[in-house]
Amino acid sequence: MYDVIVIGARCAGSPTAMLFARQGYRVLLLEKARFPQDTLSSHYLHMQGVSLLNRWGLLDKIRNAGCKPITKQVYEGPGVRIEGFSLPMDGLTETYAPRRYVLDPLLAEGAVEAGVDFQQGCAVNDLLWEDDRVVGVRYTTPGGGEATERARLVVGADGMRSLVARKAGAEYTIEHARQTCTYYSYWSGVPSDFELYERPGRWIGVLPTNNDLTLLMAYFPQADFGAVRKAVEPAYLDAFRTTAPELWERMQEGERVEQLYGTGHQDNYFRKAYGPGWALVGDAVNHKDSITARGITEAFVQAQNLTEYIGQDLHDDDKLKSALRRYENELGNEALHHYQGALNVAELKPEGRVDMLKKLVGHQEHIDRYFSTLSGACSIDDFYNDELLTLLDQS
Repeated sequence: MYDVIVIGARCAGSPTAMLFARQGYRVLLLEKARFPQDTLSSHYLHMQGVSLLNRWGLLDKIRNAGCKPITKQVYEGPGVRIEGFSLPMDGLTETYAPRRYVLDPLLAEGAVEAGVDFQQGCAVNDLLWEDDRVVGVRYTTPGGGEATERARLVVGADGMRSLVARKAGAEYTIEHARQTCTYYSYWSGVPSDFELYERPGRWIGVLPTNNDLTLLMAYFPQADFGAVRKAVEPAYLDAFRTTAPELWERMQEGERVEQLYGTGHQDNYFRKAYGPGWALVGDAVNHKDSITARGITEAFVQAQNLTEYIGQDLHDDDKLKSALRRYENELGNEALHHYQGALNVAELKPEGRVDMLKKLVGHQEHIDRYFSTLSGACSIDDFYNDELLTLLDQS
C-alpha cells in the first residue's frame, strides 16, 4: 500500500509526488503519456515559479536544458509602451519559458530522484472506494492489463478534464464562461524578450524558449473561435500585423518552424479541492484563461502548499482534514486573485489598463512593481501603496 498516489505527472503532479516523497512517504506517480511528450502550453515560469524550482533544487536542470533566461518585459497597448521586469525573489533575477517536452520530464526526474515510483503509459480508469472514502485507483498498465493500488490519499493532477474530479464528484465552486481562443507556434530568427501587445479584441504574447526559438501567441475573443479555426493561418498572421507592427517586421526576417497549435476550450473555474481520501492540484482544481500564463507557476504553488500543510500528518484523520481545509482556503486567496486578473485581461478591453499604465511612464519603480504583480513577487495590495495612489491621483 502506498501513502500517496498522484495521477498525472506534468507540472502539478510531479512536484506534488516529489515533495511528498521528500517527506518520507511512499508515493506512486501514474502518467498516461510517455515522456518526452509536448502539450498545449503558454510555457512561462513567473518569478514565483522560478523561485520554487530553485528551492526544490531543480532550477539548474532548466538552465542546463538550453532555455534562454528572460530579464526584460515589454507591454505595448494603444498609446502606451512600458519596459521593465519583475522584482527579484530569493535573489533570483531571471525567468524562463521552457518547452513542455523539456520541463515535464525534468520534473518527473526530480520525483524519481526523491524516491517516487513513476509509471508511464498507465491510464487510470476508476477510483477505489471503501465506506465513502477513496482508498486507491484502478488503472490499465502499459501492457494492457488491469491493476489496482491503494493509498491513504489520491491526488488528481490530471488536468482540466480530471478523472479524479469527476469520479470523486468534485463540484464546481466558481465558474465563468470562456473568454478567448488562442493559436500559437514557434519561430526561428525572431529575437525577443517577454513581450505583450494589446489592442481591443486582440492580445499577442511573445516568449523566447528552447533551441533559440520564439513562441508567438495570438489571442482572439471566444466569439470569434468558429471563424478563426476555419482560417487559422491568415487570422493568426493578421493579428500580429495589426496589433504589433514592429514585431511583424521582425517576423518577416524569421521563419515559422512548427505547425500552428491552438484551442478554444479555455474553461474558467474552481472545483472543490478535496474530500475523503482525495485532493486536486493544478488544472484539476483551478483552470483559467491562459492569457496571463499563470498555470505552471500556480501548479507549483499548489504542490508546495498541499504537501507543506499536510506535512507529517497524513495518517492522522483530524489533522489531515484540517490541512486539506487550509489548502482549499489558500486557493481562495492568492489563486482567486490571479483568476480574477486573468478574466479581466481576457476581456480584451485595454482601455482601463492603458489609462493606468500611461500614468506610470517615467516611474520605473512602479512599472517594475506592476510587472511583479503577475510574477508573484508583489501582491496587488503592495502594488497599490500610498506612493502609487498619490501618483495616480495627481495624474
